[in-house]
Amino acid sequence: MAERTCIVTRSVREPGELIRFVAGPDGMVVPDLKNNLPGRGVWVTASRAMVDEAVAKKAFARGLKAPVKADKNLGEQVDSLLSQIALGALGFARKAGECTTGSGKVETALARGKAIGILHASDAAPDGVRKMASSIRAAQENSKRTIIVWQGFSSMQLDLALGATNVIHAALTRGGAAKNCLRCIARLAAYRENAVGNNGERGEEQPE
Repeated sequence: MAERTCIVTRSVREPGELIRFVAGPDGMVVPDLKNNLPGRGVWVTASRAMVDEAVAKKAFARGLKAPVKADKNLGEQVDSLLSQIALGALGFARKAGECTTGSGKVETALARGKAIGILHASDAAPDGVRKMASSIRAAQENSKRTIIVWQGFSSMQLDLALGATNVIHAALTRGGAAKNCLRCIARLAAYRENAVGNNGERGEEQPE
């Protein structure tokens, strides 16, 4: 797909770095996260700040050349949709047998070199996250591979996605479904301008 221009910054970017929006039947601006909705579309740099700015500056009406309206909470709506996509992908990883939960099983996956991503609940105890960080570093040194770390979902969100209870730590293991989940998480992290990490803290490593 050809490069597109952000209606806020006027910068030219790859489609993967932007979010497409179209006018819905009711005249409201609708995010098109799969880039497949019909009609004229406009593009905004894929960050919450840029979407909020597009709403504030009424950039959608100008870009779509129509009297459309953008909900003041559009930026939050996009965040929610991206979260749903990532959590849905996490559920698929579980069904594919590429996700395990519980600190003991996560530690085992790390020790055996099977983990490619670690998820900590946003409400996880800081001490537990710190303790696991040392295991993550050791696993990376042994395998010479980056292990992605994300702490952007609550334990309740993880419970619902994984069909379990009290999920605080989870490991994504090698496989296509797990890799897709990490790509979805990376997109959400970029939108929040809160990069996924590789050591239990914030960082800039991205899934391949």
